[in-house]
Amino acid sequence: MNIVLGVSGGIAAYKAVMVARLLVEAGHDVQVVPTEDALHFVGKPTWEAISRHPVTASVHENVAEVRHVALGQHADLIIVAPATANTLARMAAGIADNLLGTTLLATEAPVLVAPAMHTQMWLHPATQANIATLRTRGIEFVGPNDGRLTGTDSGPGRMSEPDEIVTRAFEILARTSLTSGDLAGVKLLVSAGGTREPIDPVRFIGNRSSGRQGVALAAAAAARGADVVLLAANIEDAILSEVSDCANVRIDRTGTATEMDAAANREADDADVIVMAAAVSDYRVAGVRDTKMRKEDTGTQVTLTLTENPDILAGLVHRRRPGQLVVGFAAETAENQQALLALGRQKLARKGADLLAVNAVGWSEGFETTENTLYVLAVGGELVATASGSKREAADGLLDAIVAARQARS
Repeated sequence: MNIVLGVSGGIAAYKAVMVARLLVEAGHDVQVVPTEDALHFVGKPTWEAISRHPVTASVHENVAEVRHVALGQHADLIIVAPATANTLARMAAGIADNLLGTTLLATEAPVLVAPAMHTQMWLHPATQANIATLRTRGIEFVGPNDGRLTGTDSGPGRMSEPDEIVTRAFEILARTSLTSGDLAGVKLLVSAGGTREPIDPVRFIGNRSSGRQGVALAAAAAARGADVVLLAANIEDAILSEVSDCANVRIDRTGTATEMDAAANREADDADVIVMAAAVSDYRVAGVRDTKMRKEDTGTQVTLTLTENPDILAGLVHRRRPGQLVVGFAAETAENQQALLALGRQKLARKGADLLAVNAVGWSEGFETTENTLYVLAVGGELVATASGSKREAADGLLDAIVAARQARS
């Protein structure tokens, strides 16, 4: 999503840096628009490093891009944090003599405001009247909180914490995308994480998948309007927190490949799109022990007999209904991109999926990292998309390919 973060001139501007960082880490494209006063508190190099975009407060830079209008036109959401009493007054009056003012007037996107000022300024009738005016125009507010202010003062007027602001922003994006996103009305089933096959009550056979890529897919799809069921295999709560509060994401926890197979088949009939991103164990232990296997009982060598797990992806492909799109994942070790794609094409031919997302894994890539590169193959082995960057950015790239495939069918 394209998010504009407006920053006005208050000491709370330092907290807005974390707002920008959280938004970027979630995979959103963030354009920071500070006022000139804001730059006295946090300088341009900081904003540019965090947002990965050039930053200016002036309407006289990048004139050829019509930046003073384009930012607002292209935004999916505008956040103003902190919003000082002066900024609220200017917003209410429609004053547009700086880049933030013109951006706010040139947008039809939802606007979320996080006020920050001294208590007397917050409670002043003029400020309260401006807030009432802005609310009638659909502007949404988060905070302010009651707490420590500049100096020794305390009271209402403290800017909400960055995580509060970002959580509220995600709620707004999820709400608006339900009707306007390119996946609005689509039911999507996605698996994530790594299955674990028990050996005994203590040990298991597993893999290093954290589930970040599958969770990012669920979050990105929800932000684009999809109704998502997430099959989560052994994913930490901290990672699942990205979607745990999404109204249009339902989490179904699974543990083993057999459990995930049952859940996938239970949910598949209602799904328009199925994305199997989980790392599923190919084998399970044939005879799981009821008690812990002890070294003194087994000696220096242990032999485990493994039996093949159900092929979840192939089964879903075999049972798919007309119009349903099934997407698989292939995590492979390969010496180069050509070899990686060759392995992906072989798997795609075996499984019969509509799309296959191929990514390289190894000791230091793929699993347990925040970055990823997905190569998306279509039927016949054609490379139709490459998505690289954060796992949220990779997720959006894959979803773009899914949307394109659905449009081509229709």
